Parts: sequence; C-alpha cells; structure tokens
Amino acid sequence: MADRFYPNLMPHFVAEDPNIEEGEIQRPISQGTNESLLKLLATPFHSLAEKLKRAALDLKETIVVETWGATRQQVSDSTLYTGALGTALLLFKSYQVTKNTNDLNLCSQIVKSCDSATLSSRDVTFICGRSGVCALGAVVAKYMGNDQLVNYYLSQFQEIKITKDVPDELLYGRVGFLWACLFINKHLGKGTIPSTLAGAVVAKVIENGKRLGGRGKSPLMYEWYGEMYWGSAHGIAGIMHLLMDFELKQDEVELVKGTLKYMIENKFPSGNYPASEEDKRDVLVHWCHGAPGISLTLVKAAEVFGENEFLKAAVDAADVVWNRGLLKRVGICHGISGNAYTFLSLYRLTGNAEYLYRAKAFACFLLDRAHKLISTGDMHRGDRPYSLFEGVGGMSYLFLDLVDPNNARFPAYEL
Repeated sequence: MADRFYPNLMPHFVAEDPNIEEGEIQRPISQGTNESLLKLLATPFHSLAEKLKRAALDLKETIVVETWGATRQQVSDSTLYTGALGTALLLFKSYQVTKNTNDLNLCSQIVKSCDSATLSSRDVTFICGRSGVCALGAVVAKYMGNDQLVNYYLSQFQEIKITKDVPDELLYGRVGFLWACLFINKHLGKGTIPSTLAGAVVAKVIENGKRLGGRGKSPLMYEWYGEMYWGSAHGIAGIMHLLMDFELKQDEVELVKGTLKYMIENKFPSGNYPASEEDKRDVLVHWCHGAPGISLTLVKAAEVFGENEFLKAAVDAADVVWNRGLLKRVGICHGISGNAYTFLSLYRLTGNAEYLYRAKAFACFLLDRAHKLISTGDMHRGDRPYSLFEGVGGMSYLFLDLVDPNNARFPAYEL
C-alpha cells in the first residue's frame, strides 16, 4: 500500500520566518532537498503565494502550448477532465487571479472549438459533457461583455436533453449537469437557469436513490456500471455534495443526512472510506475514491446542517489525507493537487491555520519536487500529462487557488 504514496515526513507545523523574503540574497540551496522544502514551508505566506503564482503562470503557458498550440488548435478531447476544456478553465482561473484579458480571450477561443466539437454530443455533464462547454462559454462571454454570445450558449444549454439512461453520478450523470446549472447561476445570476429545470433533475436523482437504497443499508444508493460507488466522481459522496446545494424537503434532507451518516458508520478502521459498497481494500486516498473527496462532502454537510458529527468526520478524513495523501501522482482527480483541497475546505469552514499550513505543505512539496520526480519517473505525470484532472494542469490550478485560499474551490466540484 505504501508504494502508492510518499511517507509524509514534513513537520506538523512550521512557523513562518520573516527573514525569508523575496529578493533577499541567500545561501544557495539545492531544490528537492529537505532543506529546500523546509525553507519553502517557513516562507511568509505572501511571498510563498507569489512564488506559487509565478510557477502556476509559467506552467499554464506550457500547458497551452502542449494542449492547444501543438494540436494546431484542433480539439480531439473536449472534456474538462482530460481535454481542451480543462485548459480553458485553467485560463479562466488565471484571468480571475491576474485580470489578464489575453487569458480570457484565449479561453473563449478554446471553448468555441469545444462547442463545435460537441454539437452532437449526448454527454450532459460539466466535467465530461456538453453542459460544461455551454456553461463555461456563457460565463466567459459575460466577463467579455458579449451578450449575444451569452445568449447563444444559454440557448444551447437549454437544448441539452437528459434521457432516462443517463446515470446519476458526477462525471457522466445527472448531478454533473446540476453542477453546470449552479455554475451558470453563480456567475450570471440566480434564476438564469430556472429552478424548475434543476428541481426536476434533483427529484429524479432522489427517486433513483430511494429505489436502490434502504433495506437496512444506506437510505440513498446509486449504481454505475454494476458498482455501488461511494466516492466523489461516481458515487454517493458526489451525489450528496450536489444535492446539498438545492432546496430539499425535510424528508429529503433526512435522506441525505442518513446517507452520509451511513458512510461515516461504515468507514474503514483507519478513517479512510471504501471505494464502493462491497470494497474491503483500504488503499485509495483520492478525490475520486476515498477520504479526500468524501471529506469535502462532509465539510459541506457540516456547513449546511450545522452538525458537529459531520465536522468531526471531515477532520478524521483529513488526518488520513495528511498521513497517506502525498500520492505518487500529480493530478487533481487522484493526486497530490486534488488532495490539498481537503485542507483548504476545512480552513474555509473553521479558520484553523493548521489546515492552511497542511494545504501549503502539499503545494510546497509539489513546487519543490514534482518536476524532478516526474522527470525521473518516480511520480506519475498522468496519462494526459498536461490535463486539468490527471496532469499538471491541476497543479497549476491549485497554485493559483492558494493565492487567495479563502476563495479556493476544488474545480467543478466546490462552488
């Protein structure tokens, strides 16, 4: 099991050293050493944030070249997960941080190509489908002040059909469509996507969960390709995460709470969570399967329901991530970049500086060592190495989020 992650030898806390400031002449330290990592951990946050931002922007330029320039601006994969739309979202994030309109304009160009590539797509989600293209397109058009383009993408969004064979999970299913609705309404205004549209989808998700749930098990349960998954990408954690964003009836609230409590009661003795209902292997500590993604959902439950049980469970899951979450992978879905958001979500909720330090520590580990570990083959760079969810696109996004940790959100999952 330990071959999946690096032992976390970083101190539980390192105080900031005001003597380490940007621009000071210092004794040279070799990158990738314990000394270099400790220096980063002690760097005052405003200086570290600047280092992270510069690294993120440099990496963003490489990602654009590899995923857009090298393909001669042709889109073979239009998804946010591994394709061109992920590059577009990274550019939008960069624009939000730097206000560089060149990023916004290039983002719009990439979305336009993704739009052409997905006109006949039946995939409905934000991360892997048509709704992501239309939602991001509409939002970017709004920031550009192009009302005609906003209306085009919104009209295209309204044309998306959710057929009865669509599953309920996040990556390919109904709640992935719901996230696109929420993203549009956040940026364009409440009611842009009417509640009647989203409400019908929410009702169907709950109806399907009740049909498979109960009978002494989880009140709500879902199946994807024959597996009853628990995690954020394909399972009940991701579905509960989205349901909590909508106005639910009291009996529906109790179903969601009961489902989360069922998961807490049946976690592994280590504090980690199974990948699926029948899974007995305590090995995966990913956003997609295991403690990191489930912790994000539990943090949200603590915020929405105000029950300490959910906060305690989220903290316990975060301890698992600290101890076993320095994965030998770089990405957001199943890598160090995604696992860092476990601590950022707890920091936002609690204001506890310990969690900001932990997020900073994971980012410092990446800043100090990722490129070297990837080049030597000691860290998996992802099957699509420049993508948002599998590759270094996720690392760049995390670094940009740490410029303003109070507003950091796991992309396409947290709002």
